[in-house]
Amino acid sequence: MNFQKRAKQVLDVEIAGMEKVRDSINGNFSTAIEWILAAVNNGGKVVVTGVGKNFHIGQKMAATFTSTGTPAVLLHPIEAMHGDFGIVGEKDIVLALSYSGASDELLALIPAFKRRGVKIIGMTGDAASPLGVQSDLVLPITVDKEACPFGMAPTTSTTVTLALGDALAIVLLEARGFKKEDYAKLHPGGAIGRTLLLKVSDVMRTKDRLAKVKSGAKVKEAVLAMTGARAGCVAVVDGNDKLLGIFTDGDLRRHLIETPDITQASIDSVMTRNPVTLKAGQLAVDILKIYEEKNIDDLMVVDSTGHIVGAVDIQDLPKLKIL
Repeated sequence: MNFQKRAKQVLDVEIAGMEKVRDSINGNFSTAIEWILAAVNNGGKVVVTGVGKNFHIGQKMAATFTSTGTPAVLLHPIEAMHGDFGIVGEKDIVLALSYSGASDELLALIPAFKRRGVKIIGMTGDAASPLGVQSDLVLPITVDKEACPFGMAPTTSTTVTLALGDALAIVLLEARGFKKEDYAKLHPGGAIGRTLLLKVSDVMRTKDRLAKVKSGAKVKEAVLAMTGARAGCVAVVDGNDKLLGIFTDGDLRRHLIETPDITQASIDSVMTRNPVTLKAGQLAVDILKIYEEKNIDDLMVVDSTGHIVGAVDIQDLPKLKIL
């Protein structure tokens, strides 16, 4: 067997399934979004349920909903029959996953959902199945075949179910006006949250950790200032601390090749004038964006009048777990 060729064939089957489900998206999808929005805005949540592989797909879907601002929980049908059904509230909406639409454990829950008065959105490959018939709305996930050579192991069908769940989550995110800042608030302990919540003022170097020299100083003085602050750059300022330029240890190494006695030169002759700067109120994510776009390691922080207030060194970011 050509393993690489076979792997590509498997992916081709799943891609074909994704394309078919994409093309089958219709007005029911819009209705599902409207129903979920209404439920959440009324204080409800999405209850995702399924058995077998769909339980695991549902777990990821519920997590994606929750992390993007749509409250959701995962309910195992069997556990629901033994007390966990108490998690379902009258304001909730159910997202039931079953490709065949005939999973006994899932179908056994339908009457309980009906008694609770919650709407059921069925995600199934057969709208005429028991789940399809008993659902209030059906989102079709019909595929031509599974990637499994026996047509038995859920592969293509679970892939498209997961992808359609992602589509629901992202459309809901945008429909609710969910912002980066909202996303960060839901991820306070991770790198994403730190990057989006921390401001430049939280990570910049100040006081004795900020290396700076006045215009007219010798390069030697600038090097000593960097050494004293254990910094990779030095700010060049005028008598009122207004930023004029920046000089980095990288600049020093480059100039040493051409000018061995560079330490006696004026800092004004070798500094970079009008450097890229930040404002203290900007988010840490802006730092990363500038680093990527400009390919620079050191940034000066200035106030609204151009006076130096701090510096950001890329070497500090891993310590703060935002890089």
